[in-house]
Amino acid sequence: MFYRWHVGTVAWILHRLSGVLIVVYLVLHIWVMSFLQKGPESFNRIMRLLESPLFKLLEIGLLGVVIYHALNGIRLVILDLGWGMAHQKKMFWAVVVVGIVIFVLGAIPLYPF
Repeated sequence: MFYRWHVGTVAWILHRLSGVLIVVYLVLHIWVMSFLQKGPESFNRIMRLLESPLFKLLEIGLLGVVIYHALNGIRLVILDLGWGMAHQKKMFWAVVVVGIVIFVLGAIPLYPF
């Protein structure tokens, strides 16, 4: 038996996944900031590692995750208030389109090359 994927199911899965990724980022951010206690040499060493192109691309990915999570969260609040229930799919695709525009505008200055 095949499971039918609906827009709401995909939005739900992506929202949970983006939330988990944001929590992982916050834990890593706190870990990196802990190097401040170990002195400037230690902190500068970890910052040099984080300036690599790989981490710049991960930073761009983080931007996309945060944008999606925020915009979908706003969509969910609107739906929870009972507004736009008949337009859930349109609202999801509006979130995707607006998110892509914001992502591209935000990612251009972050692009490492």
